[in-house]
Amino acid sequence: MVYYTVIASDRYTSESMIAVQSALVSPTGGGAISLGTGAGLMGWQDTLYVMDYVHSVTLAQELDKRLKLREHFEQPRADLFYRLWPGTSAEWFFKYYRSRVELEFSDVNGLLTIRTQGFDPEMAEKLNRAILDSAERFVNEFSHRIAREQMQFSKGEFDAAAVKWQTAKAKLVEFQTVNKILDPIAQSTAASALTAELQATVARLEADLKSKLAFMQPDAPQIVTLKNQIVANRAQLDSEKARTTNGQGGDRLGVLNTQYQALLLDAAIAEDQYKAANAALEAARLEAARKLKSLVIVEAPIKAQSAEYPRRIYNLLTLLALCAILYSVVRLIVATIQEHQD
Repeated sequence: MVYYTVIASDRYTSESMIAVQSALVSPTGGGAISLGTGAGLMGWQDTLYVMDYVHSVTLAQELDKRLKLREHFEQPRADLFYRLWPGTSAEWFFKYYRSRVELEFSDVNGLLTIRTQGFDPEMAEKLNRAILDSAERFVNEFSHRIAREQMQFSKGEFDAAAVKWQTAKAKLVEFQTVNKILDPIAQSTAASALTAELQATVARLEADLKSKLAFMQPDAPQIVTLKNQIVANRAQLDSEKARTTNGQGGDRLGVLNTQYQALLLDAAIAEDQYKAANAALEAARLEAARKLKSLVIVEAPIKAQSAEYPRRIYNLLTLLALCAILYSVVRLIVATIQEHQD
């Protein structure tokens, strides 16, 4: 009784309730992303991460530097049970910090209640607000880091695909410029058709010449005209063959056609990869936006008007009840012993 009335120090509390909210993401026209402002589903797992962070050594050390917690809890007081002894180890200070920062997680609504204690109401409120600021920074950095890493990977794949596609197109243009040919496939088709037409014309003219020589003189005007036409068509045919073959008599257009088709295939594959990487980048942007989290403060901390601890009346009544029970048990034992002696 003397302890609760004279020695015990008042301890004030400040309480807040928080939760982690996921961003509401919806794709809009043109590949844009819209972030909603309504309440999303509460991230229970993320709230548990925040709970572990609040009770972490890192945060305890950070708050000690910001608020000088050791100086506050080490102030000379008559209450030796709840003060922090000067010169204690970091491990003991961490345990003391956790005992002064109570956390309660609700499985019903996913809310995390943070209750801080201090020997004055100002410190209890400052400690609670500092924890909220650090928790909000932790949630922002954690969610943005995950989104940033995912976006960097997808952006790298997209950039690589874009470079590959540009390189394939540049090789195709270079091939057309060096060989001075726009489309070897179309030109090969046209050259084949023209060669076949010239060959047919030469064959027709030679047949006509043979038929006319049967009854006409070789120096007749019609015979001379046919011979000149045959010579001109043969010259044109030889020119077309020379244009479509290389110096060794090989099929020049056929070789160019094969090379051109290979370049077209590479460009088509690179384009498909670029389109796939672009789609993956858009999906990564949407997924990264979904992973953005925000700390929702359901109840902000306020400065206490009266001390919550120690609960003097409650503790004294509890102690009185225990003493009464102990006294009754002792009296019952004594009465039982005396009855057996009689």
